[in-house]
Amino acid sequence: MYKGKKQVRTSTPAPTHLQAGDTLTMTVFRKTEIGYFLRAGKDEVFLHRNEAHGPLDLEEEVDVFLYHDHENRLAATMDLPYVGMGEYGWLEVVDLSSRMGVFLDNGIQKHLLVFIDDLPKLRDEWPRPGDRLLVTLKRDKQGRLLAKPVTEQEVVQISVPADASMKNKHVEGTVYKVIAAGAFLLTEDDHILFIHRDEMTERMRLGQTVRCRVSYVREDGRLNGSMRERKERQYEEDADKLLRYMLNRDGAMPYTDQTDADIIREKFQMSKSSFKRALGKLMKERRVEQVDGWTKVIRNQDV
Repeated sequence: MYKGKKQVRTSTPAPTHLQAGDTLTMTVFRKTEIGYFLRAGKDEVFLHRNEAHGPLDLEEEVDVFLYHDHENRLAATMDLPYVGMGEYGWLEVVDLSSRMGVFLDNGIQKHLLVFIDDLPKLRDEWPRPGDRLLVTLKRDKQGRLLAKPVTEQEVVQISVPADASMKNKHVEGTVYKVIAAGAFLLTEDDHILFIHRDEMTERMRLGQTVRCRVSYVREDGRLNGSMRERKERQYEEDADKLLRYMLNRDGAMPYTDQTDADIIREKFQMSKSSFKRALGKLMKERRVEQVDGWTKVIRNQDV
């Protein structure tokens, strides 16, 4: 799993107070039928047999990660997380709750929650199972672990400036931030890329991975991207899309070059200017005509 740049994880000396998210070395001081009691200084925590990597002996030292189990008790596991405290990385979305948020796989048995307050307000912009989020860890007021999407400042720290040779290349990127004007992505090579909503072929969501074309390289090394093809090819695709839309609806649609831009974007996922160019192409080729506020297919045309 790609995790980007991060701090190096090491086992830490025993803290004065154990907390979820600690990765440390502890000593086995008592065995039971279902697991082991571990000790670090004066603090103790339980390690279930299911969380141990094989049988352990008394006085054996083990490296463990601490978390709250499903009964909200501080517990230990020998499965170290993909992302620890002070680190950040891409974690896969495995489940979601409309009341709580989304759950991520962090490499241990209990999934990690991104609380609803750290997700977009629009549910359409929430990630789906299989998407990936770039996150770090935090603790709530009760000391329980949560995942927190990284901030813009943190993304800038791990990003790499692109050079002019990237223009018109196709890249894959994952959305780490959605705003009204578009979406910010981090590419596989750690370049920051922005896609304006007019350059999208679908509404985008946090954690979504898409392939797009680099349309512009800024002086600061950031990229602008488009999910659309280059103009000449895009004109063909947009025109074909409109024509097929009409043919599937008895050869007509109640949209013309006078239709409001928001309606065009909602219906066809294209800008008003792209719609007008595609419509103009079809009219120039005598494939459609506009009559009384409708656009209609001129019959006996091959598709």
